[in-house]
Amino acid sequence: MLDETFKHAKQKTVGLKQTQRAMEKGLVRCVYMAKDAEAHVLRPILEWCNNHQVERIEVPTMKELGKACGIEVGTAVAAILED
Repeated sequence: MLDETFKHAKQKTVGLKQTQRAMEKGLVRCVYMAKDAEAHVLRPILEWCNNHQVERIEVPTMKELGKACGIEVGTAVAAILED
């Protein structure tokens, strides 16, 4: 299911910095976060999502999230952007 969601998303970000930049611009619709990512990495993303009422979806592993994003390495955070 996660794979299909990302495949059909017109605009997305992969990775912490790219997602944070999109957040600052108010472009994020939904954030995917890997459960096995380090807490200090996820904390600012969690706070931002709570403050801006943006949906958060947890993914079991960074490797699984990376694969869904079409990259060969894991990623802690990814997002689907507004159309």
